[in-house]
Amino acid sequence: MKMTFRWYGSNSDNISLRQIKQIPGMSGLMGVLDYKAAGEVWTEEEIRAYMDEVHAAGLECEVIESVNVHEDIKMGLPSREQYIENYRLTIRNLAKYGVKVIVYNFMPVFDWLRTDLARLIPEDGSNSLYFDEAELGDMGPMEIVRNTIENCNGFTLPGWEPERLSELETTLERYKSITPDGLRTNYKYFLDAIIPTCEECGVVMACHPDDPAWPIFGLPRIAHSQEDFDKIVQLHDSPSNALCLCTGSLGSHPDNDIPAIIRHFGQLNRIGCLHVRNVKYLGHRKFREAAHLSSAGDLDLFEIMKAIHDTCPNVYIRPDHGRMIWGESGRPGYGLYDRALGAAYLNGLWEAIEKMSK
Repeated sequence: MKMTFRWYGSNSDNISLRQIKQIPGMSGLMGVLDYKAAGEVWTEEEIRAYMDEVHAAGLECEVIESVNVHEDIKMGLPSREQYIENYRLTIRNLAKYGVKVIVYNFMPVFDWLRTDLARLIPEDGSNSLYFDEAELGDMGPMEIVRNTIENCNGFTLPGWEPERLSELETTLERYKSITPDGLRTNYKYFLDAIIPTCEECGVVMACHPDDPAWPIFGLPRIAHSQEDFDKIVQLHDSPSNALCLCTGSLGSHPDNDIPAIIRHFGQLNRIGCLHVRNVKYLGHRKFREAAHLSSAGDLDLFEIMKAIHDTCPNVYIRPDHGRMIWGESGRPGYGLYDRALGAAYLNGLWEAIEKMSK
């Protein structure tokens, strides 16, 4: 297991590489160039600059996140051909600089959705990301977008890039004619085009689940259960067509047995990386992000880490979506302190499981 940390770059992240390096057991990053629009080529020059900075800090970066898939690909429009070609070039460029896993998603429009980015946790006075479908009420997609952007503390948020949302109404209208099976057909077309490039370059594509784990605003969503992911890995049968299992995204739906899902896909060798976090259920389609400690939420982090240890022990993982604690202010869900505590807790579980297994 390699413990990693998400970092947005020195121009966009208020957390420094020096601070990340000081977290015990931290091997490197799940990196991102958050200024890149979906469909743009990630150039060798900017990848090299990012990697040089990371390596100078004594860290590695073998996983890249949020190489976003352009909506035209998801919708199957004729313009997808150029965006797919750009994606293939980005894969080749990233592989030249040591990237082995690329995290992406095939969610229409919204990568993730919350109704509050800083909901107070009364028990300890911290705050965290929160979702309550009832709070959506009559709120439409445009209003939730405005609320999210206005409350992100001035930071960009993955999946909420302005250029992706500038044509939101037109995009939502187009999706009305796309069924889940239609979206899967477009997904297969994309995978059939890029997976041979991945195999050539030694890169694994890791699909992130829908977040939360159910349909939103009537959009087709096809990645929020074991059954969904079984269909995805069958779209193109290759070890390069793998998954990023996010325990919190999948875990937002209490019917998902996260340790069992990890064991299932770990035994199939289809897990490229994992985002490991906890959630607290508060009612029907209502939850908040919790501290990583099992007792702080409703997921069993010991059993999750045990499933990883038993079926995919060499995988990349990272702590995900921390609370804001100790007066910290930053990008919602991506503060330093609680994610660092999460990494330490996960490393502690891993050490105990390792010693128990001998």
